[in-house]
Amino acid sequence: MIEVELKDGSKKQVEKGQSVLDVAKSISEGLARVALAGKVDGKVVDLRYNLEKDCKLEILTFDDEDGKKAYWHTTSHIMAQAIKRLYKNVKLAIGPAIDAGFYYDFDTDYRFSEADFEKIEAEMKKIIKEDLPIERFELPREEAIKLMKDAGEDYKVELIEDLPEGEVISFYKQGEFTDLCAGPHLMSTGKVKCVKILSTSGAYWRGDEKNKMLQRIYGISYPKASMLEDYLKMLEEAKKRDHKKLGKELGIFMIAPEGPGFPFFLPKGMVLRNVLEDFWRKIHRENGYVEIKTPMILNEELWHRSGHWDHYKDNMYTTKIDNVDYGIKPMNCPGGMLVYKSEMHSYRDLPIRAGELGLVHRHEKSGELNGLFRVRCFTQDDAHIFCTPEQIEPEISNLMKLIDKVYSDVFGFEYTVELSTRPDDSMGTDEQWELAESTLKKVLKDLNIPYELNEGDGAFYGPKIDFHIKDSLGRQWQCGTIQLDFQMPERFDLTYIGEDGEKHRPVMLHRVIFGSVERFIGILIENYAGAFPTWLAPVQAKILPISDKHLEYAKKVSKELESKGIRTEIDERAEKIGYKIREAQLQKVPYMLIVGDKEEEEGKVGVRDRKQGDIGAMSIEEFENKVQEEVRTFAK
Repeated sequence: MIEVELKDGSKKQVEKGQSVLDVAKSISEGLARVALAGKVDGKVVDLRYNLEKDCKLEILTFDDEDGKKAYWHTTSHIMAQAIKRLYKNVKLAIGPAIDAGFYYDFDTDYRFSEADFEKIEAEMKKIIKEDLPIERFELPREEAIKLMKDAGEDYKVELIEDLPEGEVISFYKQGEFTDLCAGPHLMSTGKVKCVKILSTSGAYWRGDEKNKMLQRIYGISYPKASMLEDYLKMLEEAKKRDHKKLGKELGIFMIAPEGPGFPFFLPKGMVLRNVLEDFWRKIHRENGYVEIKTPMILNEELWHRSGHWDHYKDNMYTTKIDNVDYGIKPMNCPGGMLVYKSEMHSYRDLPIRAGELGLVHRHEKSGELNGLFRVRCFTQDDAHIFCTPEQIEPEISNLMKLIDKVYSDVFGFEYTVELSTRPDDSMGTDEQWELAESTLKKVLKDLNIPYELNEGDGAFYGPKIDFHIKDSLGRQWQCGTIQLDFQMPERFDLTYIGEDGEKHRPVMLHRVIFGSVERFIGILIENYAGAFPTWLAPVQAKILPISDKHLEYAKKVSKELESKGIRTEIDERAEKIGYKIREAQLQKVPYMLIVGDKEEEEGKVGVRDRKQGDIGAMSIEEFENKVQEEVRTFAK
């Protein structure tokens, strides 16, 4: 017998060699029916996986992220099988689960289009109805290569040949379809219920522009029709909120063909950006930060010293100055090191909290660019905190509270927390990493903050806490991060004079709240569907004179409101008032102020709220107070 510790902490004695599914059945038949995969000592496995020793076991369902991934990964194989049945001479590349659904890349002369989706879906449903058992098997390297060569699957052969010696080479078979795959997968194709093909696009093999362009097909699947229906409704709503479309319509930003991946911010976009950055500066002053600015281009040697060259050189732009190699910064951190190192520090100076709105550049592949979400230059709202070892916990605790205030109180975002641990390409000693990881875990525990563990996804210099905000459509975005770093102070020989008069090594915290200012603006555009709350809106009030004779009064109202910090715009066109109102609604302006004879006589404005419609006449002072209160309280 072996002992299995379940997710709730309870322990269960089971026979050695029992499968994960057997354990699920022993708990309840209901759990076994919805079980999709298992997690054994942190590793996600098939339900068919046999337990051979004492372990921690989670039974994964569609409610678990890893359960969804197994479900979607299996569906990607069903789609590949359907396409192999329907179209001749198709070669398979890769087909993983992604954050929402799955895709598969194909090499074929046939050009897939939306006209093919219904046909592919119908064949997928046939495969699901056949309820084909999904079987896993392993082969030695040479046999695995022969199997894929005989099948004409050149891309699979390349993948096998690139595997390290001794790596387990596994395959999954369902009916006539066999695919190279590490898994995990469901027990049969019949476990998948509702499927939908979403889109198709081009994708370079292995993401390399020098390789062949393949055809990628995206899809989604769910265990219930209602869940699929809800997801498709969300996608339709997301299309309406697309920040690229709204960004253009609302005059916020543009991308020119002369600079793909390099966004231009237009006048209204600059107002929005400046409001965000002014807010950022205000809360940082209140929390004891100083602001710095570091150069965009620095000597290549610096990037070797920091370790970024080894990890980011493929994403860095470089140049030569006086025949010396320089790197255009992809990160702000090394510049922050040089600022700290520019003068001697005492323990009395610490913690030093240095914030920077730093412009960075990264070489992203053209096929991965996406509006403000994936760009080649962006502004990180960085801060680097230099502190003593004793100050680590209170500083991280303060950061957690600051981030909570920004996300929850100001923007109204719900968020989840993820702790990422040591990656394979890390720098530093086991002892340093153990201390860093245990410190982050302790702070999260002390603050009673639930978190997911993301093994092996930390930064190369330290573990990190990531924050995933949830927008109004329920989509999650990774924005904020706190990273604990013992390595950079070591590499840059940073010191401070301790109470004992001796030199000591400070500890460094890296953190962002918005993450990328550009990306955060893109998220805000989609979250609010362009209808920004009053404090953020580029134009807070649009003044609509009923006729030309009311234009002078409109200008007077505008001047008065602008003097109180309220952003206004006048619609001076010789159009009917109904047309002007509709136009202002399309521009998603919070308030429309209608001015005519009566308003001018009484020194008032007729106020229309974009949500509530006409809310009556107000004096200019009353309207000023209303807007200022909404701005002061960050009214949603």
